[in-house]
Amino acid sequence: MRKIASRGLVLAAFVMVIGSPTSGSPAYAAETLHVAKAAATASPIIPVNVGYKLGIFAKHGLDLKIADFAGGGKAMQAMTAGSIDISISAGPEMALIAKGAPAKAICDAAPPITFIGIAVPWDSPVHKIGQLKGKKIGISSIGSLTDWLTLQLAQHEGWGPHGVTPVAIGNGTASIIAAFRTHAVDADVAVTSLVFNMEANKQGRLLIPASKFVGNLAAGTIYASDHLIATDPGAVRRFIAAWLETIDFIRTHKTEAIKLESEVTGFPVSVQTKEYDLTIGMYSKDCKFDAESLSTLKRSFVDLKLLSAPPDMSKLYTEAFLPKR
Repeated sequence: MRKIASRGLVLAAFVMVIGSPTSGSPAYAAETLHVAKAAATASPIIPVNVGYKLGIFAKHGLDLKIADFAGGGKAMQAMTAGSIDISISAGPEMALIAKGAPAKAICDAAPPITFIGIAVPWDSPVHKIGQLKGKKIGISSIGSLTDWLTLQLAQHEGWGPHGVTPVAIGNGTASIIAAFRTHAVDADVAVTSLVFNMEANKQGRLLIPASKFVGNLAAGTIYASDHLIATDPGAVRRFIAAWLETIDFIRTHKTEAIKLESEVTGFPVSVQTKEYDLTIGMYSKDCKFDAESLSTLKRSFVDLKLLSAPPDMSKLYTEAFLPKR
């Protein structure tokens, strides 16, 4: 079994979020891979839990140790420290590779950003996107993806760079609800599953998914460490094959998939069903990086001041491990 050096305190902080596989046996001795999730309940990420529960990764000879991280940046830090083999997060982390992070993007898992949207308070008078002009919109932090999406909304609607006012309030449910109740913001950029859960409690509602005003940007992206790529490329191929098999299952077994996803997120089946219906079309069937995602990301890196100049995107990802489909 391959060992990873310098796990240190990062591994000690791991919190397992999955149970034992429900079916299937490894075709050969399972190899352990340490997998980071950039968010616990985001739809482009939770298929890894579903595939584990179904025994799909085990069937491909992989024993996953899965941990939740507070964002893709934290996950990439752990990968840089040698504690993570695979990270499932979003396209903007490709900017960190341009800065020297020892990793490559290996799968454009979900090109459109359907799983993030604009939420408003349950009793808000706002029912159309045009009514947000001049309003305060909550974001997780300045310079974040949610900040950029707010600016893209204003640009898309022709309101100019100051058409809305971003307000950093964090991304937790409690902070969003508190900001709504105190009228600190008029809307918020949030993960849609959280919004649907707020809808169930009449605390907030979804106005529009972000995919309605911004193009593809590899919203769900899988990364592999340079160390794993160099020392065990077969494990990378098997991970992607298992991921795509899981996506096929989710797409063709709605009822079973929603039940498994609900177990992972903790949201009621009714909430998870809404999320499934909204986001099922976002998953890539082949993991290939589309031109629109790469172009949007390249522009966003400069907009967010993550990089001073647009990078050569071809150096940040590889399709060498994708199966022929």
